[in-house]
Amino acid sequence: MRSWLICIDDTDDIGTKGTGEIAEEIASLLCDSGAQRPWVTRHQLFVHPDIPYTSHNSAMCFRLESRAELEEIKQIAVKHLLEQSAPASDPGLAILDLDTEFDSNALVEFGLLAKKEVITKPQAYELADKLGVSLSEHGGTGQGVIGALAGLGLRLYGQDGRVKGQVNLGQEECEEGIELTVAQVLERTGLDRVIGVEGESLDPCETILLTKKVKAIYCQHEFALLVYRHEGRWCNALKKHLKAY
Repeated sequence: MRSWLICIDDTDDIGTKGTGEIAEEIASLLCDSGAQRPWVTRHQLFVHPDIPYTSHNSAMCFRLESRAELEEIKQIAVKHLLEQSAPASDPGLAILDLDTEFDSNALVEFGLLAKKEVITKPQAYELADKLGVSLSEHGGTGQGVIGALAGLGLRLYGQDGRVKGQVNLGQEECEEGIELTVAQVLERTGLDRVIGVEGESLDPCETILLTKKVKAIYCQHEFALLVYRHEGRWCNALKKHLKAY
C-alpha cells in the first residue's frame, strides 16, 4: 500500500461540473474496494488578470492510499479528466508519491508563492521534474498544471484548504441551530479536531452552537471544524474566518 497526493486544476467553465466534483469522482474511482473516499481540499490561488480562471482560481487535492502503481492511477485520472472537463478548460494533473524522497519545502514554497504571484508553466514543469512529481496537461493551454502542482504544496503545508462540501449535522433544518459537544461533532463527522480561530484545540466536553452552513478546514495537518467565541459560546466559523483557508 502506497500513499499519494493527487491534485487537479482548471477543469471547469461557467455552468459546467466543478473541479471539486470531478476531483471527488476521481477519488472514488481510485479508491480500493470498500475503502472510504478521501476528503478533497480546496486551495485558493492568486487571483490576477494575467491568470485565466473560471470563478475563484482554486485547486482540488486529495490523499490516496492504494496498491496501484503510478501509471494505473494516472491512466484512470486522465481518462476521467478527458471525459468530464469542460471543452474550454485547461486541465492540469499532479501526482506525488509520498513514499519517495522529495524536497517538501520546495513544494510548499511553490504553493505559497502561487497564492500571491503569477507563476509560469515552465517554472511548474521545472520544479516537478526536479522533485519527481508526475505533472501533465490535458487540454486547452494546459495552464492548470500550475495550480495542480501548487495544490500539492499547499496540502503538504498542512495549514491551508477547505474541505469540499458542507457539514450538516441537522443545523440547517433548525432556524436557531443546534448545540453539540465537541465529542459528538467528531463522532458524527469523522473530523480530527475542533479548533478555535486562535489555534487552540477544544476539549471534548465543550459545547458548540452550529448554525447555517458549516465548513471543515485542513489545519495543523488535520481535518478540523473551525470555531470562534461569540457572546460567551463557541460557534462555527463565519465566512470571514474561513477566508484564511
